[in-house]
Amino acid sequence: MGAWDIGHFDNDTAADFGGRVDDAEPGGKADVLRDVLSAIADTGPEQYADCGEEAVAAAALIAAQCPGGEPVTTAYGPKEPLPPLPADLRPLAVRALDRLTAENAEPLDLWAEAGEDQAWLARIAALRAVLAAA
Repeated sequence: MGAWDIGHFDNDTAADFGGRVDDAEPGGKADVLRDVLSAIADTGPEQYADCGEEAVAAAALIAAQCPGGEPVTTAYGPKEPLPPLPADLRPLAVRALDRLTAENAEPLDLWAEAGEDQAWLARIAALRAVLAAA
């Protein structure tokens, strides 16, 4: 993971994902988010969950539309505003975040190697709380 900070879009993969969201047709943006979230949420605990950076970025975009959610203002996120997203993405995002904070998940392993796992987990927990409350 080419990461330069702990933010949800502060890595190469998530920054590229922001561009992919921009490239999608307005009616297909929710599908782009759903696909990356499902890929992680549907990974069993015995499987290694890798490439979770996109799922974290997708969860941040969904949470931004929830009460109490922080807007995504980074230059590395999508440049265009997202249309209102379907509410059924929220529990999917929670499931994906839960999977990424469990054992056998690449992002957690990488942040642990960097000694930043507790800071990363705190950011994910805050994101999860907004999604779960909505």
